[in-house]
Amino acid sequence: MGILVHKESAMKYVEKCPRCGGAVQEQRVTEILAGGTDTAFVETPAGVCLDCGERLFTAQTARRLEEIADKLKRRQTQDFAAVGKASQVAVP
Repeated sequence: MGILVHKESAMKYVEKCPRCGGAVQEQRVTEILAGGTDTAFVETPAGVCLDCGERLFTAQTARRLEEIADKLKRRQTQDFAAVGKASQVAVP
């Protein structure tokens, strides 16, 4: 699923979902961004379709999510707050 961007102001979203036509409501969501071996959980406002769950972001929010993803890829996470610890386990 790609990031859908609505080009109006920071707090306005389309009324109808461009994917299914459902009603869109502003909500706070958690986006999970991964880059390299690091992952970031980003809480952000989004327009969320009440029917299909599609998330729409303002251009400003989409740019910020891309910046965070780029920092993860370059391992420039010194200004991120560490939360917990992750482990990888293989199950045969």
